Amino acid sequence: MHYHASYPALADLAAAAVRSGRREEAATIVERSARALAAGASPRLRALIDRARGLLAEPEDAEPHFRAALADPVLEHWPFERAQALLDLAEWLRRRRRIAEARAPLTEALETFRRLGARPWIERARAESRAAGLDVMDSSPDALARLSPQQQQIIRLAARGLTNREIGERLFLSPRTVSSHLYRSFPKLGITARSQLRDLVEGTLATADHRG
Repeated sequence: MHYHASYPALADLAAAAVRSGRREEAATIVERSARALAAGASPRLRALIDRARGLLAEPEDAEPHFRAALADPVLEHWPFERAQALLDLAEWLRRRRRIAEARAPLTEALETFRRLGARPWIERARAESRAAGLDVMDSSPDALARLSPQQQQIIRLAARGLTNREIGERLFLSPRTVSSHLYRSFPKLGITARSQLRDLVEGTLATADHRG
């Protein structure tokens, strides 16, 4: 293990160990790393260690670790890692039949994965959301390509917070026509609410930038 660069991988190591039946080996590494870091661990590393402990703990002991991993607001600077911890907590809650409690972290995790274009994690969060009884429609960062050029313009303006009237004024359309385009576009995009548009559009742009 690298003396510094390996520590951010502790939670991923724990997740892989659980799936490969090597929980005890990973727990030894995590605790040894926690002792080595001690008070010198950054808030980010403490959150990752807490998530790793939650993954490796016995089911009845996992919740405090997952909660601790999400407690420090600093993790918002690492949205992918925060979304992973949210998904872990939500999965744990659902399996303990605390389904209503699982829905909020699931929704937040899925929205973050969509915004980041993290497709394997989108699929995992979507499957978990369905298991929790959420009505999740398929969506992808490429969804805008399914729309006409005019519909794409309307969607991008709506994602910026413009009202139907404001969009109509810019595109020389009536508010009713704008509303009709939005109504027809939502099923194609796999969304159900106007509030989801910003994450969808930002995810599309992030994916395009990555490909470029």
